[in-house]
Amino acid sequence: MKVGDTHYRSIWYDTAKDAVQIIDQRWLPHDFRITALETLDDFATAIRDMWVRGAPLIGATAAYGIAREMRRDRSDAHLQTACDTLNATRPTAINLGWALGRCQTALKDVAEADRAKVALQLAQDICDEDVEMNRQIGLNGLQIIRDIAARKDGAPVNILTHCNAGWIATVDWGTATSPMYHAANANLPIHVWIDETRPRNQGALTAWELGAHGISHAYITDNAGGHLMQHGHVDLVITGTDRTTRAGDVCNKIGTYLKALAAHDNNVPFYVALPSPTIDWTVSDGLADIPIEARPASEVTHIQGTARNGQISEVRVTPEGTRGENPAFDVTPARLITGLVTERGITSATPEGLTALFPDLSQNGAL
Repeated sequence: MKVGDTHYRSIWYDTAKDAVQIIDQRWLPHDFRITALETLDDFATAIRDMWVRGAPLIGATAAYGIAREMRRDRSDAHLQTACDTLNATRPTAINLGWALGRCQTALKDVAEADRAKVALQLAQDICDEDVEMNRQIGLNGLQIIRDIAARKDGAPVNILTHCNAGWIATVDWGTATSPMYHAANANLPIHVWIDETRPRNQGALTAWELGAHGISHAYITDNAGGHLMQHGHVDLVITGTDRTTRAGDVCNKIGTYLKALAAHDNNVPFYVALPSPTIDWTVSDGLADIPIEARPASEVTHIQGTARNGQISEVRVTPEGTRGENPAFDVTPARLITGLVTERGITSATPEGLTALFPDLSQNGAL
């Protein structure tokens, strides 16, 4: 997507600088900064401390991390060490383990002298594939918006989204935002309600994205969505997911479950947009089997923003000594989900629906 007049991906290999570059999301939406990742510690820190975030982007970052490490030490032992180090950074998003497993499989029979080149090409392939999958998700999700728009006689389709499942959470296009971008490009009138998404206020990243694309939007508190649904101001909810079970449960940013409950109570369609690498075919019960990351309490007790003097600063919002709890994700049961929007089409959140759409992948796990 564009920032100003320049098209960016969220991560890329700069051949002129011989460096892996990222959009450093610690500073968004207040400041746009690009950071180079060089060492294994750089890549691990970037994932763990959320310089990059979003399941697809985490996977792509890990793949580039392996590519850089294969330039330094091409041995089997170091490949394993690098994979173990990166895999330990964040436990919930399945794309991290998926990308690292793909790297290990691709490199295990490659001569050490060739590993750096092969690993770099693989990282770039993973990125290109992610862009195309998300583009297709957008085209498939666009039909949902078209169908609603046809019933609204020119009035905007009101979409609610939670967290940031945008282009900066993937390599490009985003998952939940991709249908929105395609709708805007097709001149379909839409308006997006953006949950603030505490902690970390990742909805502000979505606002930054949609504003740059000229899409009508409003930033709302996390607790406003149910009220808007009750009064008929939401036509559709679209979120992303960090891990989807083969039974159709989705694990996404904390608060997604509450949006699904409100949508279900008000007969508002609730869709989840996901590329296929986000499906964990080995897991059927999301509540029992998906590890929920517990992040630092400071993300709850403190908040970052721009002060009146224009400086980015952090302030405490709780009394001194108050303890914070910070589960980063929750699980939305499949029964609350209208449909899953994937690169191959839209399907029900059921084992049968996912298996029918991905028969070649579903064999990777067993019910």
